[in-house]
Amino acid sequence: MKKRILVAPLNWGLGHATRCIPIITALMQEGFVPVIASDGAALTLLRKEFPNLSSTQLPPYDVNYAKKGKNFRLRLLKDAPKILKAVKAEKKSIDAILEHNNDIAGIISDNRLGVRNKYVPSVFITHQLNVLSGNTTWLSTKMHQEIIKKYNECWVPDVEGDVNLSGRLGHVKTIDIPTKYIGPLSRFNKTNSEIKNDLMVLISGPEPQRTILEEKLLKELKNFSGKIVFVKGIIEQEQTIQLIGSITIYNFMTSSLLEKTINESALIISRSGYTTVMDLARLNKKAFFIPTPGQFEQEYLASRLTEMQLVPSCNQDDFTLSKLNEVKHYLGLKSFDFEINYKELFSLF
Repeated sequence: MKKRILVAPLNWGLGHATRCIPIITALMQEGFVPVIASDGAALTLLRKEFPNLSSTQLPPYDVNYAKKGKNFRLRLLKDAPKILKAVKAEKKSIDAILEHNNDIAGIISDNRLGVRNKYVPSVFITHQLNVLSGNTTWLSTKMHQEIIKKYNECWVPDVEGDVNLSGRLGHVKTIDIPTKYIGPLSRFNKTNSEIKNDLMVLISGPEPQRTILEEKLLKELKNFSGKIVFVKGIIEQEQTIQLIGSITIYNFMTSSLLEKTINESALIISRSGYTTVMDLARLNKKAFFIPTPGQFEQEYLASRLTEMQLVPSCNQDDFTLSKLNEVKHYLGLKSFDFEINYKELFSLF
């Protein structure tokens, strides 16, 4: 009988869910049966990607960004009791799932803090061994590492050496947690496709900042002279396609269409979320990053990659069409070793 592995990504934007796609695919290839657990758009997306797999809904964290990004830390503090309540609720949900499914042989949590069980090998996926939070970084990092210690292993989707994607987010001098650098995760493969789109816009993430960026980009890009594909990152029951001038707007794309369209696009505008960074590195793409206001992780990644002369970036309020002229002075993202030894990785189960 095949062992079943519970895979549970955080519903915070789409990055945690999409980077679990190669994990879920590899589990099936290695003879396991994945069971998906999440909530909201993340769960909807994975159900669309894997319609034949069983899935279950977990309690939502329900954290929204303030309209002013600088208030994000305050919002997190305000929402802390709600998050702690959700973590306790999802831990109870996991215990109930295991009670009724005694053939589950392992748990993989991508940043869901309560998805673990002391009787079942449990893994925590994160690229943030350091959690950047301004002048409280030391505290947020310590709290995060205390949570990770409760898992059997921590998987960091990056390479261990000095040349890496996550920088100080995923690399610490010392850590007393069983940690494996598994290599960057991406659901995509590079193809030598003909370039059909001059520009592709990829946005997702918590509201209201996702909508604010969407509206700003549609306004700024209406005078762009080339062909644009615009993906809103709104996961709905049916895919919609709208044409406004030279801009083709999708509410969402499935992985296969997204892979094809990115490969066929000369330049990508997106947030600087870590999953997006991994995807665009896998596909060797030129990009322009606009980090989510107030999200230190995205601001750090955008700043780091700009300083490395790989990808230009700017604050959301400062973006104008003319900013895209900077792209020609940057190298673009380059691929790392994306070959992961899944057989060895899954030996824990």
